[in-house]
Amino acid sequence: MTVGMISPAPVRKVFTVQASQEKAFDVFTARMGDWWLKSHTISPAGQKAVVVEPFSGGRWYEIGHDGKECEWGKVLDYSRPDRLVLAWQISAEWAYDPQLLTEVEVRFVVVSASETRVEFEHRKLENYGVVADKVREVLGSDGGWTGLLAAFESVVLAG
Repeated sequence: MTVGMISPAPVRKVFTVQASQEKAFDVFTARMGDWWLKSHTISPAGQKAVVVEPFSGGRWYEIGHDGKECEWGKVLDYSRPDRLVLAWQISAEWAYDPQLLTEVEVRFVVVSASETRVEFEHRKLENYGVVADKVREVLGSDGGWTGLLAAFESVVLAG
């Protein structure tokens, strides 16, 4: 009998923001550079901007203060205003890896005209191999998606 490897659970976060579905989606995508923590960069020059191209098949990348682009992944599904799926291709060493594929899915669900439930999931973490559990711990921490999504919520509230 062989024992199969247990995959790490996806990082999941569900919370409600005080904004319309369209506004929440637009802040998450078009204004990612406004809420993405500047300390969370793979650019040697530091992060100046974050770009999510607004179409399926688009790029997801950051622009450094030196003007150079650093790939993060791809836009797998851009279904404004209710769903976004991104290919996260950042390695455990925090560098772009075109061979790595994990997915970030964000759903924006209408609660009311001025409230939206955000359902976030970062999955396929087993693709990190032997370091998957450690990467999942970092991604799910205050220094990972918890802090990033709190920053997103703050920017949504600020307008």
